[in-house]
Amino acid sequence: MKDLRKAVLIIVLVLSSISQMNAKEWKIGVLAKRGAKKAMTKWKATANYLSQTIPGESFQIIPLDFAKVGQATANNSIDFILTNSSYYVELKNKHGVQAIVTLINSRQGQALKKFGGVIFTKANSPINSLSDIKGKNFMGVSEASFGGFQMGMRLLKDNGIDRNDFASLKFGKKHDNVVLSVLNGVVEVGTVRTDTIERMEKEGKIKLSDLKIINKQSTSFPFVCSTRLYPEWPLSKLKNTPDEIAQKVATELLKIKKTDDSAVKAHIIGWSAPMDYSAVDSCSKLLKIGFYK
Repeated sequence: MKDLRKAVLIIVLVLSSISQMNAKEWKIGVLAKRGAKKAMTKWKATANYLSQTIPGESFQIIPLDFAKVGQATANNSIDFILTNSSYYVELKNKHGVQAIVTLINSRQGQALKKFGGVIFTKANSPINSLSDIKGKNFMGVSEASFGGFQMGMRLLKDNGIDRNDFASLKFGKKHDNVVLSVLNGVVEVGTVRTDTIERMEKEGKIKLSDLKIINKQSTSFPFVCSTRLYPEWPLSKLKNTPDEIAQKVATELLKIKKTDDSAVKAHIIGWSAPMDYSAVDSCSKLLKIGFYK
């Protein structure tokens, strides 16, 4: 009987080993907006979590810059992609990617599935409304920044103001740089993603009272905001990624709690069912960016 049990155990171990050897390594591309090293630090624990919770499957994080996200999606060198909301819309329209979950961000202890943009000037500025921005020096984070330029630009365009109406248009590359440029008089008006100003105040870099928020929204959203709110980053499956593995990934991610290592490392609360990205699509269409260029 002992020999039989031993033989069964050996067979189980051998079969398990063969299963692991034959397991496909699923590649999760991540838009590494702050560099590959930081992307790996942030998301490797999520790949490890999926490898541990989905039997017989292995997952790997592939950091990608903006250009390589499109390339990797087009040539199917990845199986999943985590990218910002506007880039997701472009990939969906061009390559048929499909969101399977949306991340729930952790911002100063707040659980947020949406974010927005803030348009601001100095507290003592004569600029008081969106219409006053015409003819002024304007700064965003970058052309590709959804929260740090595209959201604010959509709001302005909805109110009859185009980029050609600025005296000048500059980009600060980082959110902090835009805020400081306004305070230091480099430009008259700036736009950044929500929570930037509060974070900088908490860090002692600025005082919120030194800034004037243009088109300030009165909502339950916990940070000052000028624009409508848009859904956070989605994790999507590529067109050729089997629905079966995508469902397993989504199921396991939805189980993550804010105290789990994968959530702590990623600075998120967890994940939710995929949100509606039609507002993001309409923003891209109006601004003629991405798929709509």
